Amino acid sequence: MKLCYIFGAGEPSFPIAPPQRDEVFVIAADGGYPLAERVFGKPDLAVGDFDSLGAIPEGVPVIRHPAEKDDTDLALAAEAAIERGATELCIYAALGGRLDHTVANLQLLASLVRRGIRATLFGADGIAVTALLAGQCATFSPRRGTLSVFAHGGACEDVTLSGVKYPLDGATLFPTRPLGISNEFIGEGAQISLAGGILLVFYSVNDGDMPSVI
Repeated sequence: MKLCYIFGAGEPSFPIAPPQRDEVFVIAADGGYPLAERVFGKPDLAVGDFDSLGAIPEGVPVIRHPAEKDDTDLALAAEAAIERGATELCIYAALGGRLDHTVANLQLLASLVRRGIRATLFGADGIAVTALLAGQCATFSPRRGTLSVFAHGGACEDVTLSGVKYPLDGATLFPTRPLGISNEFIGEGAQISLAGGILLVFYSVNDGDMPSVI
C-alpha cells in the first residue's frame, strides 16, 4: 500500500480525481468518519479518541486512543498509514475550522516531509498545501489560480519559482516575512525548487492536478 487517503474533521473537502477504491487505503481520523464514508463507503481503518464523532465506529477496524494524549487524531492516523506502508498521504478536511488545528496540520506536513513521506492537505476552498524539502523540485501542469510559498521553521535558501506571475531566482525566504504570498499561475507549466529549508506550498487545485515532486 503506497497511497493513503485520510479524512479529518475540518471543513469538508473532496478528492479531486479519486483512484479506484482498491488502489487506495482509506483512514478516518475521528470526526472525519462521516465524510470518509460518504465518499468511499466504510473506510479501511478508523483512528482517534472519537470524542468528536461521539461514538466508536462499528463494522471497521478501529485504533482507539485516550482523549488525553500528546498527538492529534490526524497525526495518529498518519502514523497508522505509515506503519502500513504508505509513502504518500492525501489528507482531506484538514484545513479550516479551528485555526490551532490547521497550524498543527501544517506542522504535521513539515514533520512528514522530513521522513520522506509526501503529504498534501486539501481545503474546502479549492486550496491544497504540501511541503517541499531542501533539494526537491515541484512541477505543476499548466493552470490558473493562486500560489503562495512560506518558509517553515527557518530560512529557505535558493528558492526558485518559474512559470508564475512573480518569479523568484535563488531567493532566500524567512518565516518572519511572507514574501511568497499571493503569487499566480499564468496558464503554463510552473516549477518550484529550493536548496535549503522546508517550504510550505499553498496552491489552487481547481484547474489542475497535483504537482509532481522529485
